[in-house]
Parts: sequence; structure tokens; C-alpha cells
Amino acid sequence: MAAALLVLAHPRTDSLTARVAARARDRLAAAGHTVDVLDLHTEGFDPRMTPEDEPDWADREKRYSPEARAHMARVEAADVLVVVFPVWWFGLPALLKGWIDRVWNYGFAYGRSRPRLAGKRIQWIGLAGYSREHFAEGGWDDLIDRQLRVGVSRFCGIEDARVHLLYDTVASGAHDQALLTSADDALSAFLTAPAPAPARAAG
Repeated sequence: MAAALLVLAHPRTDSLTARVAARARDRLAAAGHTVDVLDLHTEGFDPRMTPEDEPDWADREKRYSPEARAHMARVEAADVLVVVFPVWWFGLPALLKGWIDRVWNYGFAYGRSRPRLAGKRIQWIGLAGYSREHFAEGGWDDLIDRQLRVGVSRFCGIEDARVHLLYDTVASGAHDQALLTSADDALSAFLTAPAPAPARAAG
């Protein structure tokens, strides 16, 4: 049975973002995954970087803080990762960015010839307040896609990475169901797609 890590980064449990994450949890379970739900706000994750978790470029075996190592273990245990978050200031919320900074760290997620995260799959689902047209006009959708799919996922050895954005999420109400369905469809397509051939490790 495959293991999934579902990461949620939103301060309100009644938010549309939380509803998308709840449906993702159910869909993952229905697809036969064991699901570890990581609600960063509820668990009180501290996104602030400290010297204990700052990368040491001279020591990739550095022993990071207990909190960071506990989260690394949850990432490492997962075959599939699904990250659900609001798009704030055309990027990740600070809590989620801090999680990546502290947990997807040197020596663990990158910095090795054989990436520890290679072979995993990841689906990013972001909820944006602006319209699709507004995002396309400013190139923000492409920027977010490249940052998460290439700059984070592929950089850390995860070749099977997808980014799905939901637009017009501030105007909640009648079209919420369409947004939820869009997220459902994106996750279903991700889970049923064949995994790409593994990339050859360098070095």
C-alpha cells in the first residue's frame, strides 16, 4: 500500500483550502493510500530559520533540529506528496515556505548525487484569488509552476511533479463546487497517470 503525505498550509479550518485538502485526503484514501495529514498551522510548525537548521555547505551530514528531522522522516516515508495552499503575494504562504526552507534541507532533500526524494511523486494545489486571465497576463502562473515543479521538486530529485492552480477563489459561493471539482480532477489525473521513467543519477 502506497503512503501519502498531505500537507495543508492555511490558518482557518473552514477555508476553501482546507476543504480542498479534506477532499484530497478522502480521494487518496479511496485510491488505496495510507494518508499522513500534516496541517502546518494545527501542528504549530515554526517556519523561522534558526542556526540549528541553517544549511552547512561544508557538512551535508549536519544533524538538524528534532522538529526538522521529524518532518524529514514524514517526507521520506511518503511515496506521494500532495501540498494544498493559498497563493499569497503570487507565491507560497510564509508558513509553507519556511517548511521547505527548514525541512527540504541540504543533505536531505538535495546535495547528494543520488537524491533521497527521487522516485517520489508530488502534486501542488494552489488557490489563487485572481482570475486565470490576470495570472496569465502577469506570467504569475508560469512563475509559480516553474518555482514549484522545477525549482523545488525537480531540484530535489522529484521528476513526477505537477502544479494545479485554482483561480477566483476569493469570490466564494456558487462556484465553489466547480473549484472543488477542478481540484478533484487534477488529483485524480495525477494519481492515475503512469510515473515517468526515473532520471539517471549524476556522479
